[in-house]
Amino acid sequence: MTFKPIEELTLADNFMFCHTMKNEELCKELLEKLLHIKIDHIVYPELEKELTAYYESKSVRLDVYVKDSDKVYDIEMQNQPSTFLPLRTRYYQSMIDVDNLLKGEDYSNLKESFIIFICTFDPFNHELPCYTFKSICKENSNIELKDKTSKIIFNSTAYDKEKDVEISAFLKYIKTQEATDDFTNRLKTFVEKAKHNKELRSYYLSMNIHDSDIRRVAFQEGEAFGIEKGISEGAEQKAIETAKNLLTMNLSLEQIALATSLPLEKIQELEQEIKQQ
Repeated sequence: MTFKPIEELTLADNFMFCHTMKNEELCKELLEKLLHIKIDHIVYPELEKELTAYYESKSVRLDVYVKDSDKVYDIEMQNQPSTFLPLRTRYYQSMIDVDNLLKGEDYSNLKESFIIFICTFDPFNHELPCYTFKSICKENSNIELKDKTSKIIFNSTAYDKEKDVEISAFLKYIKTQEATDDFTNRLKTFVEKAKHNKELRSYYLSMNIHDSDIRRVAFQEGEAFGIEKGISEGAEQKAIETAKNLLTMNLSLEQIALATSLPLEKIQELEQEIKQQ
């Protein structure tokens, strides 16, 4: 697999989208525009947060997972069409609920949740710029379940059909990279500046090296069992080698642990080994 040079990344690429959404002001403003609400403040439990209900459960990695005082938001950038997109929203919702309700807590403590997908294609082929899904009674559409969940899927290819001028400008920027208002110009400026950030460039490179190493080992092993073996054994050694290289690039230990999927304690051990050499 060939990775894009960082110079070619746009906000529609997951890596750049996640990095941009680390900016609290831009993230908060985007949510307010897309949802037509006011947010008092946001907190970041994690970017690219991984949720697992039980050790045998399928985990999910959320692109941007943020909260305010009474709501939780998951924002996903989706570049590839998938027939499983609706089922992903269902599973993401269940995992978010598990993450937000502690054992013994009352169901009333569940926060209102929004799962938002921003797509570079039309996921339902009905040429709508936005598809909003809520739980409505089939027999009487005036009755809403009121489970405090919303799944909102944006289609950037239909930006010209969106009546809200700010949402239309954002979707147009996602699709064409053309900034047409103050907000999209600020997004564009942030993205262009990020591409020249030395630390971010090194981190992006390290992620690509690690992913390539895993794929290479898996490919060499061949069959399904061999792929699992390659990822669990061969790729671990590759990850260690990658981590050693990254330790010379002035990245934080936490960044290296994230890039290589090695425990932080292992990165600390490697750092000590290098210092003793």
